[in-house]
Amino acid sequence: MSSPSPESAPRAAPAEPAAAAAPESAGPESLSDPAAGQGVAAFPGAPLSALAPLFVPVFRMLWIAWLVANICMWMNDVAAAWLMTTLTASPLLVALVQSASTLPVFLLGLPSGALADILDRRRYFIATQFWVAIVALVLCVAVIAGGMTAPLLLALTFANGIGLAMRWPVFAAVVPELVERAQLPAALALNGVAMNASRIIGPLLAGAIIASAGSAWVFVLNAVLSVLSGLVIMRWKRAHTPSPLGRERLPSAMRVGLQFVRQSPRMRAVLWRIAIYFLHATALLALLPLLARGLEGGDAGTFTLLLAAMGLGAIVAALFLPRLRQSMARDVLVLRGTLLQALASAVMAVAPNVYVAVPAMFIGGMAWITTANALSVSAQLALPNWVRARGMSIYQMAVMGATALGAALWGQVAALGGVHVSLALAALSGGLAMALVQRLVLDRSMEEDLSPSRAFKVPVAEITPEAGRVVVSIEYFIDPARSAEFRALMQESRRSRLRQGALSWQLQHDIADPARFVEQIEDESWTEHLRRFDRVTAHDVALRERKLAFHTRETAPVVARLLVQR
Repeated sequence: MSSPSPESAPRAAPAEPAAAAAPESAGPESLSDPAAGQGVAAFPGAPLSALAPLFVPVFRMLWIAWLVANICMWMNDVAAAWLMTTLTASPLLVALVQSASTLPVFLLGLPSGALADILDRRRYFIATQFWVAIVALVLCVAVIAGGMTAPLLLALTFANGIGLAMRWPVFAAVVPELVERAQLPAALALNGVAMNASRIIGPLLAGAIIASAGSAWVFVLNAVLSVLSGLVIMRWKRAHTPSPLGRERLPSAMRVGLQFVRQSPRMRAVLWRIAIYFLHATALLALLPLLARGLEGGDAGTFTLLLAAMGLGAIVAALFLPRLRQSMARDVLVLRGTLLQALASAVMAVAPNVYVAVPAMFIGGMAWITTANALSVSAQLALPNWVRARGMSIYQMAVMGATALGAALWGQVAALGGVHVSLALAALSGGLAMALVQRLVLDRSMEEDLSPSRAFKVPVAEITPEAGRVVVSIEYFIDPARSAEFRALMQESRRSRLRQGALSWQLQHDIADPARFVEQIEDESWTEHLRRFDRVTAHDVALRERKLAFHTRETAPVVARLLVQR
């Protein structure tokens, strides 16, 4: 089956495949706020208060739910980590509690992110809360019944981590829907504040309950708070608008998410930096229960105090993040944050008592949120809304994968050479590795405008094509003297097409006519071909104009769409 479709747009107003438009590019679904069209450059100088997003009622409500959810997470992690020290003396098993809580995000983050992009995000968010509540009840019963063992504790911690894997991508995806784009960095910083306030409140609650009533009651309170958090989210009145093309299939949605990140230089740069940071920084948290026990008079209260100091440092730093973002470039901020984190870890490696350890943990908290926020904002700005949950789930997979690997790595080093040696090595290698990555992995696409565009006309088939792949060809005629320059530009077109979800892309050069080039794009199906028109961005429109500037004929490039016959 073939359906050749010549360009109908006049040369004076080029519209790459106009009436028969080639699937031009992918772009985000429209954000609801009028600032959605602002470019990345709109953020660095935005003179907004760090607390401005809290004046948005919907954001405030969901932020409170997020705070409570994170309190539950920290209560569970603290109780599980301390419970493990009563079940075994193995540094590796204690460190694996951290791995068990974060590994599910690495394993399940992508399917969870894909589901958050194609399902009703509100219902999906609610479901995650009740999953966590069920796991907390099972933990409670196991402890009360006296049947808790180290392997069972790791398994249930892993199950609780599944709830985190399900919850994080959907919340990350909805935040840009709740606030204006200029408020996004502050909103993400407030998410970090919620995480770090929970790092104070959660351990304090857990420590007090463990000391007075036992670990089982921590898990009971965790279950109750998880249910209440779910009820708060149910008050959110978000309207889910299904795509006229129907839901994306999960395997296809996952493939497109991975493909987008792979073809985005900016996202790749962010992922390298965040993975290196957490691979080394996680040593401090993973070994903290053992460090607390090793301090003079160390007990559960000491462990709680150190976590609270780290959380407080993060909250204080969050208030100064707007000023820091304006005064320093991202990579400078990330490197300095990494070095500050390394300093905190090095001090903790030799700290004899809480008087030295508490200030070190405070500094570590400041470094933690500064580095993580800088990279999180960069990731959000590199993602259009249609793929945001998938992109942020991959970002979180990098965080949690590096955290899980780092906890196991530094736990094993501690088992072989001691806790303090392990922490000192993590501090030294962390700063060196980040400096190396920033030198080798450059971010070359800072100015892409991912605001949505409807510049490309959607093609209409007389008869809906049967199942099968669709091959689109776009014919250009180029001055042969400029062919090298054109090929270089078309590599950018390749990244754009594949980021949209195309299965393959190639550029063909006519042997008989040196001026003739044919761009060929293959889509999974006619429906997936049409989806790409919903993903067009301002960057894609600008890229089309740059390609058309090379086209030497008066008529626009000819587009043909062919259905692959089986």
